Amino acid sequence: MGGVGKTTLAQIVYNDNVVRERFDLMAWVCVSKEADVSEGKKFLLVLDDVWNDKYAHWDILLRPLKSGTEGSKVVVTTRHETVASVMGTVVAYHLRELSDDDCWCLFLKHVFEEGKSGRHIELELIGREMVRKCRGLPLAAKTLAGLLRAKTDVAEWERVLKSDMWDLSNEDILPALRLSYHYLPSHLKQCFAYCALFPKDYVFEKEELVLLWMAEEVGGEYFHDLVARSFFQRSSVYPSCFIMHDLVNDLAKFVAGEFWFRLEGDDSREIEHDVSKKLESFQGAQLLRTFLLVEWSQLDEDVMRGLLQKFSRLRVLSLCCYRGLSELPKSLSKLKHLRYMNLSGSSIRRLPATICKLYNLQTLILFECKELVVLPTNMGRLINLLHLDIRGTNLKNMPPQIGQLRKLLRLSDFVVGIQGDCSIKELGELQHLQEQLRICSLQNVTIPRDALQANLKGKKNIKKLKLEWDNGDGDFMSHMEVLEQLQPHRNIESLSIDGYGGSRFPAWVGDFYYSNMVSLKLTGCWQCSSLPPLGQLVSLEDLWITGFDQLVVVGPDVYGNCLTKKPPFASLKSLTFELMPKWQEWNDECGAAFPLLQELYIRECPALTGALPGHLPSLTTLKIEGCPQLVASLPRSPDILRLHLKDNNRLMRFVKPCSFGLYHLIIEGFNCIDSLLQDMEQMCGLTSSLQEIEIKNCCEVKIFPVEMFPELKTLRFSSCPRLQRLFPPEANNDYLKNLSSLEIMDCPGLGSFLNRRLPAPNLSRFMLLGCSNLASFPGEKLLPSTLTSLKIGDFQNLTSLDFTGLRHLTGLRELEICNCPKLRSLPDEGLPFSLSSLSVFLCPLLEHRCQPYTGEDWPKICHIPHIEISFFQISCQS
Repeated sequence: MGGVGKTTLAQIVYNDNVVRERFDLMAWVCVSKEADVSEGKKFLLVLDDVWNDKYAHWDILLRPLKSGTEGSKVVVTTRHETVASVMGTVVAYHLRELSDDDCWCLFLKHVFEEGKSGRHIELELIGREMVRKCRGLPLAAKTLAGLLRAKTDVAEWERVLKSDMWDLSNEDILPALRLSYHYLPSHLKQCFAYCALFPKDYVFEKEELVLLWMAEEVGGEYFHDLVARSFFQRSSVYPSCFIMHDLVNDLAKFVAGEFWFRLEGDDSREIEHDVSKKLESFQGAQLLRTFLLVEWSQLDEDVMRGLLQKFSRLRVLSLCCYRGLSELPKSLSKLKHLRYMNLSGSSIRRLPATICKLYNLQTLILFECKELVVLPTNMGRLINLLHLDIRGTNLKNMPPQIGQLRKLLRLSDFVVGIQGDCSIKELGELQHLQEQLRICSLQNVTIPRDALQANLKGKKNIKKLKLEWDNGDGDFMSHMEVLEQLQPHRNIESLSIDGYGGSRFPAWVGDFYYSNMVSLKLTGCWQCSSLPPLGQLVSLEDLWITGFDQLVVVGPDVYGNCLTKKPPFASLKSLTFELMPKWQEWNDECGAAFPLLQELYIRECPALTGALPGHLPSLTTLKIEGCPQLVASLPRSPDILRLHLKDNNRLMRFVKPCSFGLYHLIIEGFNCIDSLLQDMEQMCGLTSSLQEIEIKNCCEVKIFPVEMFPELKTLRFSSCPRLQRLFPPEANNDYLKNLSSLEIMDCPGLGSFLNRRLPAPNLSRFMLLGCSNLASFPGEKLLPSTLTSLKIGDFQNLTSLDFTGLRHLTGLRELEICNCPKLRSLPDEGLPFSLSSLSVFLCPLLEHRCQPYTGEDWPKICHIPHIEISFFQISCQS
């Protein structure tokens, strides 16, 4: 049943912080009518609103997902029991309607600001009766609450309760949704009906829809009204975007009636054929005002030319992702009423000069038109243009006299041309710019006072600003003079400076005057030998410092002289240093700095030798990579959860007190880890909390004391050629009772441990690649009976599988054998009958014997539901 809350429940799980900490990769896919996960990662994949119940289709989709690590999950939401039976590996969870009381509680939460009816007792009886009519559907209750929100007039509530619309019969439209639409103000009805053009599960940004409404002379300020009434809801995958519930989409189509048409097909060829045919029947539609391509298409260019000739009343033309479009016809100028044109992602190379005759044009979107290198010379004639998006194009300069577009509210990019082209001074005429602006090719500014005339300091509505020089070009002495004149307004929230060639920054960078700045990125400032006083930015949350080739010391100057009572970097949550070849020392004389820092990343700083800040009380994630000279102690923090050390940080030390919440440790590229292990052994709080450990590319490691980590659940070793021992000889069967996943890859010295029982009684997943020269595997009772997944590969001398080591694996469901060129056959006794999946790759002798019906080993495996031989899926359903 639609609207019962399937997607909402999946969203709650998907966005839960505990869930997010457990997966390396997460993805959400809206599947709807018809329907790549990275190998070696633990993933969570949500397939929302699935309708397709064809087993063969889903079998193809799920194949690449089998490469994920143990613990990966796929969550499916669907209205159909048949889909659940085809896709499910566990019993389906049937989401029932809410009880009347629960539905009432949900209604209260959205209808009254305080979430209670205490001050409105007279409305409770009416409200409860209305809620019963919602039939326990959360969507209906939430939408009804949006209709009555903040309204306390009893008569108005009674009018809704007694409305005849509760009794109208239409199985596709919920009465509560119809009622909510009926009581919308007329201007909101028009806005909502316009959304009938969007297909189901279409994700849109607020700005995208508002610009379309504006082309129809509908106010953009109405968007939040429809959000408040639950006609639009936030996307679970893209938090800045919105989506309509399927049932709300059905309502939009219903109320739009005959005033809209949406052509859909399973592929572009079908659509192309249908459009050509349908356009013939549109001869009478001379008043067509909106034409949208909302998905990728390959429509014939002649079809598009015909469209532009026939529909001269168009106000909205969107050819987004129309890759067959390389140029527009000159007849485009006949679209005198056109207000919105979107050519995003098309192959357009140039715009015709006649586009400058579209005097009513308000919005021109050229996003990701990568072939576009020039704009028409007379663009300044588009005096009503409000929005110009040229992100992702390859423009070399701006058209002359662009400053004449004085109504422009949004300009995504300004490309400074060489001397003689459009000057940066033109920006000074655009006084109403807002939201975000990127100014690039600043090395072409040869007269610093031209930058002053751009008047960025007077543009109070710009929130995000990017300033970019092409690194290595221009007069570096003038860089600082230019940057000095490009000081933004104090309202700026996000600033990025890239490729700056000055030796220091002007005083405004880091000034406490910028109290609204939350994000700062300084990239490729390769001449700078010092940092500005960034600690004074009291609201700064995210800071990137990358590509400072001349920086040697991060010293007291960066903390600044805070004139408030707050410590330096009082709000900072994420800090990244990378690609700083000369950086040697981090001088942390201000011990109170970084009180809220949660994530610290230091990458490719090969000369760094000094200490890290000693006290970071909120740190949860620390990654150090490519810093081989670092001689430091890890910061003291009670909350470090993830620690990643890479590239021979051989003298990195733990100090006491340290983190007692660490659960995921990655050590990569170290020659020796003895000092780390010794420190950890002395601090039982560290070893007792760790649940996941990964050791990669540690060439000198011979022994790893697994016994130090009693709570360990996942252990991974890769490319440790001298590793000889994991478990001490005296380890009993209950030694690692919590270990559930063990992966060993390219550790050839570990072969001896395969001669005894693995002391992990609850192990469920075991992967062994390139670690043994054994001729036979596995030994008797090497593997615990709890095993459900076994993957072996790169056994160059393996000739046989030993059934005595497999017969007790009564719960084994997955077996994968890869690159065992000498493996001749499967055991005479066959494989465990519990297997549901068998994969054999790069094993030519065995693959030949496992061929369907003709292979000698086929009778041993034909009972297994899912078989893959030589990368080909074999169906055994018959």
